[in-house]
Amino acid sequence: MKKILGALSIFVLAACSNKDQFVLNGELINNDQVKKVFLYEGGEVVDSAFLNDDNKFRFRRTAPIPQFYNLKVGENNYFFVLSNGEEVSFKANIKDPSGNYEVIGSEISSKIKEFSEINTRYSAISREIEGEFQMRLKREPSKEKEIRDELFVKYKNNLDQFSKEVLAFANRNVNNLAGFYAISSLDPAEYEAEMMAYADTIKDKFPKNAAVRDFVTHMAELKPLMVGQKAPDFELMDQKGKTVKLSDFRGKYTLVDFWASWCVPCREENPNIVKQYNTYKDRNFTILGVSLDNNQAAWLKAIKDDQLTWTHVSDLQAWNSKAAELYKISSIPASFLLNPEGIIVAKNLRGQKLADFLEKTL
Repeated sequence: MKKILGALSIFVLAACSNKDQFVLNGELINNDQVKKVFLYEGGEVVDSAFLNDDNKFRFRRTAPIPQFYNLKVGENNYFFVLSNGEEVSFKANIKDPSGNYEVIGSEISSKIKEFSEINTRYSAISREIEGEFQMRLKREPSKEKEIRDELFVKYKNNLDQFSKEVLAFANRNVNNLAGFYAISSLDPAEYEAEMMAYADTIKDKFPKNAAVRDFVTHMAELKPLMVGQKAPDFELMDQKGKTVKLSDFRGKYTLVDFWASWCVPCREENPNIVKQYNTYKDRNFTILGVSLDNNQAAWLKAIKDDQLTWTHVSDLQAWNSKAAELYKISSIPASFLLNPEGIIVAKNLRGQKLADFLEKTL
């Protein structure tokens, strides 16, 4: 009788322990290279496992609340949301160019797989467009601009369609972390309002998840910089060491343009900004260039080479620029268009969008 009770107690303990961890069982098909796989959490390796002779592996870990994990298999990455009590099976053919895989036992991870399939589909289209660009450029190198402009329309349409599917998926999954995973793939410059609304919706749903908390906090920090808000004032020195305040430009439509001499997309956009400045500078429009350079000579040379004849300021602190920190700049080019009262009326207008807005407004 004691032996039976002892065996039962061991069984009960084992059953309890299963609820205090998750198990991820994996199998690789057509694998002849990968010997070891890695499990990441929050960008850091938290575990690793060698494959056995059957190309199988297993992870056991503790996750009291659902957490994001990235399984790195060779050059491939697979994403999961896992928590205690789950026993998940994963299978992938690492030679499948589509990147398809199987996951069973985790409802949220299955939803992430659904989103990954959406992402894979649109990424393939982007690669096709890039391939077409390279092929046509090789045949007609003198027509680079025409080819680039033509294919950019296709690229932008593909990106817009992808973003619509992202929003639809995120809204369908607002009550689980797969929705948050999807919304994080959007470009904040293009979908700021949608991302802020999403942050407001989920802010109390996952209070213990660090990634969600960081996202909600960041979106809250951006609210004072939304269209319709008064632009925060700042002061920096211009090329000659004179202090310039943003508020000095009140009374005019002002484009606050964050850029740098080393930023290729910025330099590519500069001819368009020059064109708009020359067209509208006598119609109550001006520009304040804010450089994220840390090399004064390079900054001044770029101003001269690109013929940027408006006011420029910089503290030569690169990403630590006071103005960049104030405006939460995480990538450049970035811009804010202010009305004569200093209210933000548009953000990140480039190319034809800037021209259309100025023509309509001024």
